[in-house]
Amino acid sequence: MAVRATVSRFPIDSDAQESSGLPWGVTVTPFAAKDEEGRSPAYGTDGHLLPRCENCWAYFSTFCDLDQWSWTCCLCSQLNGFSSKAIARYSHPESCPEMTSSFVDLELPEERSDEGMQPQPVYVAAIDLSSSEEFLELTKSALLAALEALGPGSLFGLATFSHKLGLYDVQGPIPVVKNVFIPPDTEGTLPIELEDVMPLLQFLAPVETCKDRIASALETLRPTTSWERTTGAGQGLDGILMGGRGFGAAMEALLNYLGSEYGSTFALARVFAFLSGPPDYGPGQLDTRRYGEQYASKGEDADRALLPEQTPFYKDLAALAAQAGVCVDIFAVTNEYTDLASLKFLSIESGGSLFLYSSTDDSTLPQDMYRMLSRPYAFGCILRLRTSTEFKPGHSYGHFFPDPQYENVQHIICCDSYATYAYDFEFASADGFSRHGSEPPPMVQIAFQYTVVVPPVELSNSRPLSLSRGKYALKRRLRIRTLQFSTAQNISEIYDSVAPEVVLSLLVHKVILASLEQGVREGRLLLHDWLVILTAQYNNAYKLVQYHSGSSITSQIDVSFSQCPEMQRLPRLVFALLRNPLLRLHEEGVHPDYRIFLQCLLSVLEPSSLQRAVYPVLTSYSTPDEQAYPSHSLSRAALITSGSPIFFLDAFTTLVVFYSSTADPTLPYPPPHDCLLRTTINKLKQERCITPKLIFIRGGQEDATIFENYLIEEQDVDGSGLTSVTGFVSFLEEVTQSVLEYMK
Repeated sequence: MAVRATVSRFPIDSDAQESSGLPWGVTVTPFAAKDEEGRSPAYGTDGHLLPRCENCWAYFSTFCDLDQWSWTCCLCSQLNGFSSKAIARYSHPESCPEMTSSFVDLELPEERSDEGMQPQPVYVAAIDLSSSEEFLELTKSALLAALEALGPGSLFGLATFSHKLGLYDVQGPIPVVKNVFIPPDTEGTLPIELEDVMPLLQFLAPVETCKDRIASALETLRPTTSWERTTGAGQGLDGILMGGRGFGAAMEALLNYLGSEYGSTFALARVFAFLSGPPDYGPGQLDTRRYGEQYASKGEDADRALLPEQTPFYKDLAALAAQAGVCVDIFAVTNEYTDLASLKFLSIESGGSLFLYSSTDDSTLPQDMYRMLSRPYAFGCILRLRTSTEFKPGHSYGHFFPDPQYENVQHIICCDSYATYAYDFEFASADGFSRHGSEPPPMVQIAFQYTVVVPPVELSNSRPLSLSRGKYALKRRLRIRTLQFSTAQNISEIYDSVAPEVVLSLLVHKVILASLEQGVREGRLLLHDWLVILTAQYNNAYKLVQYHSGSSITSQIDVSFSQCPEMQRLPRLVFALLRNPLLRLHEEGVHPDYRIFLQCLLSVLEPSSLQRAVYPVLTSYSTPDEQAYPSHSLSRAALITSGSPIFFLDAFTTLVVFYSSTADPTLPYPPPHDCLLRTTINKLKQERCITPKLIFIRGGQEDATIFENYLIEEQDVDGSGLTSVTGFVSFLEEVTQSVLEYMK
């Protein structure tokens, strides 16, 4: 569990927090195997015996004051008595993880389940047949990669959808498909329950014994012909020929189908939904005409009109998925408007992921599938953040759904080791933290309860082989991290403790929220104004502005934070975020679906990955085996002055190796597989949650536009979104003028 704070020294009170101009909060990556310093938790058992505070329900930790019969809560200072079991447990403190580490991961006792319960992982592929041959070939490749990643004992189901829903039985010698027609009207339901079409355990095939038959079934998939679609879909309500992509009805039926066995046949199911275009038939169909002239004719702002969902159908479907214990991953392979603004809820609120690929040609879908299924994940997760009494969590951000009953409790259906969440803090009262060292310091405690599926191999170590062979087991665990922070005695100490990438994380969440509620322009203005106010507060704090007769006189406003090295990255990060397609305006050619994909991706990344995605890292090499400089600014001037022949750019989703036009022609191109540069690239690719696209460019001989587009400090931008001035230097000049206006 990695926890990173925007400032490692907390503001002493709300005045100090406000005058600093910085967001105050933390990011949490709960299922990360190690903390932010690379330390593993102390593992143990009997998590249910861990003492809890009678007042605030926080867990006992190493920061609590301990007496023979009692302990004092480090969050609320409540004195609590030990139970007889706890006294016996702590008579041997060296055997108790919570006595040796503030970061623990404890096993909880198994909940007795029915004999019929088989905690086997269940995976279902739902494939769009209203598509092309190329789309189906890519999907087949992805699913064949997925089958290789699935462990023994997994169950797999294959379904297809168009104007009908097809269920495949692959357990016999020949794959058999049974189809149910989807009603064309938006309020329609399937004429028959899927359980009556095919019993669920006939549909879900064991991967171990049926892998070849599943592959054979995939080979039989063909796109529905235009004749089939015309006949099946018929005329729309307004006489326009409707398509035949009944995605909404198919997903609703599959969720009900799987949900009927939740808790008896399986503990968690994952549905992979492969889409080649917008749902345009039956329940959940989307009107994609709003991407055309519709908003223009109404005089609406496109950047505002295309971000909200047009129907609550998929949000309601996500709630159904949560109840059914089903996590939905959506893989959209399309360059036409698909309205991901409406569809995204089905994936992000069910604990799944949203992937977008603009074409089948260079898609990394198979690699992403394999990567996603190869890494460990937790499910049925509950996340709770508690603080000491002087402050409290404000907003929480991330792909979860809040508990309807308890405050600051979040439910996450499926969580991998990359998934990151963020919290804002605010003071509980005007008093703030104590200025005397005798009072307890600020404390944060994060509790994460989760379930993992333990494969048979691991079980055989602790059970007789005959009992464990081929059987999965569920393990419920409790991970707790307690952190102590110090307070800043003045504003300089706050500024010196800034973590710019964590500040960026909170800013990204805030501007996404503002964009969704008020439009992209408002999101841009919020970000620009934040930097202006922060710069003004900093200049005031360091007394860099002199006032004379009520007006400010200054030779120069310090917009580069020269007195505070920790803050110097912030203007560049804000500038880069304004240039990012996330906040670029519709008229600049940003596809609304790509914007939604970026919102979903950037809002789940941990801070260092997010920083690369916003402001790419540019390094240079003298040869493929020798690094020249670890970091350059994103400008042509940096390339020219460095004099290096090879540049490597890491933009998180894209990796570019660029050989300059002046590079020695004897340098091997592309770089050899055993060189330092290739080793670095391979390491980065393995650490990513998604597969980055790798591009090699030889300057002077090949088109370098892709690489040059990342040199954002050269491009036209200013904080208000007008493209009338140039580059980062002019951006800083514009911020200077805005600061002067603000300080008048």
